[in-house]
Amino acid sequence: MTKHSLQGPFYGLLLIITVSAVSTYLATFEAFASLRIGAVVLGILIGGLIGNTVRSAIPTTWDGGITFSAKKILRWAIILYGFRITFEQIAVVGMEGILVDLIMLISTLTLGIFIGTRVLGLDQATAIMTATGSAICGAAAVVATEPVVNGKEHQTVLAVGTVVLLGTVSMFLYPFLYRMELIPLGLAEFGIYIGATVHGVAHAVAAGEATGVDTAAAAITVKMTRVMMLAPTLMFLSWWVSRTTKTNTNEPTPITIPWFAVGFVVVAGFNSLDLLPTALVSNIIVLDKFLLTMAMVALGVNTDISKFKGVGGKALTLALVLYGWLIGAGYLVTKTITELF
Repeated sequence: MTKHSLQGPFYGLLLIITVSAVSTYLATFEAFASLRIGAVVLGILIGGLIGNTVRSAIPTTWDGGITFSAKKILRWAIILYGFRITFEQIAVVGMEGILVDLIMLISTLTLGIFIGTRVLGLDQATAIMTATGSAICGAAAVVATEPVVNGKEHQTVLAVGTVVLLGTVSMFLYPFLYRMELIPLGLAEFGIYIGATVHGVAHAVAAGEATGVDTAAAAITVKMTRVMMLAPTLMFLSWWVSRTTKTNTNEPTPITIPWFAVGFVVVAGFNSLDLLPTALVSNIIVLDKFLLTMAMVALGVNTDISKFKGVGGKALTLALVLYGWLIGAGYLVTKTITELF
């Protein structure tokens, strides 16, 4: 096989599939599984390693396949994410769970955008993606927000890195705080607290399971309700970005409807009807995880770490500020709302 025969976007797609398969395999190792470090996180790390070591050796004709994974496949991964949620789960958490989710989402998103852009001087895309990842569901929310705010690969990777890091810390910190009686809540209430404030779904599950069965059940349902709020949040952000971004004619940019967010809600609604066999839904979720891993690998491959200069510390500072808000304000909001109901 000649070098010329290895030209074309197909080989870029094949590269992403291969690295994603390796990431998925590595995620089964106990060292990673025990820390809840999944294929998605490993994918972006390995992709970033490739992007900053041998990227120049990858033929430019492969770029189409890599970009296809980072953009198109990402949207399908978010749509299929709806198979992880049912409307019944939202009903189970009750009004208190929904209210805590709403208050923490809106306050964290607002605080993140304000502090990120006005206080720290971050670019709008990085601030919004970091805030959304903290407010909703970690890495999945970041990558879903990226096309809405026209984020670049290095901005997305930076935002993902901060929320994954703090989400991982939460798996150990939250159970520790509870055992030390520093968070005086009942088991079910503590589950609501976890679900409404911990970054990623896997992180919330791990923190809940480490505390107790009742806590885990509440944490998962509240967390998945919070994930459901991703679609309306993306709709709002699309409108807000269009109002605050000016074109060359000094007119607001047109509103871009994130159709993949609509698809996410439609799929969740379909999943709520329980029409598909459980085994099939499980296989779709496995496929979705792989597609999301492909998108993250592609983002990593297209990331130039030199672009982090000047913004890496600011993005981490923003993520830490929001983390403090989630822990402190999250406790007060959870305690107040659960006592009212």
